[in-house]
Amino acid sequence: MKRSYLIFTVITLVVISVIGWIFNSSGSLPAFEILQFGVIGLMIVFAAYFGFTRLRSEKRGEPAEDEMTRKEMQKTASLSYYISLYLWLVILYVKDRILLDTEVWIGTGILGMALTFGIVWVIIHVRGLRNE
Repeated sequence: MKRSYLIFTVITLVVISVIGWIFNSSGSLPAFEILQFGVIGLMIVFAAYFGFTRLRSEKRGEPAEDEMTRKEMQKTASLSYYISLYLWLVILYVKDRILLDTEVWIGTGILGMALTFGIVWVIIHVRGLRNE
């Protein structure tokens, strides 16, 4: 049960950090930062769903991770890793054409990797593991 609460602790820390980021930003937010806040919000919703699912399973007495869940996560991690490599190549290509700070590009890459992982997990979870 303690492991399930760790997810909610991380979600709380991320929300506090985003609120601090919003209050420390000067004036109006650029469209690029609003897009980043949207991706962060989407990842918070994804993590909350994952946390509530794990908490509900633990309350029913089911194991937190069974064999299928581990295999699903392994396949998700490997596919999202390969996709994120291409994402970084696109970022390297685009960064010379659009002038932004290096920190913004790194943050965009990290958020893109998280979004890629979430999208791949949803696809594999809905579609299921085929022939494995």
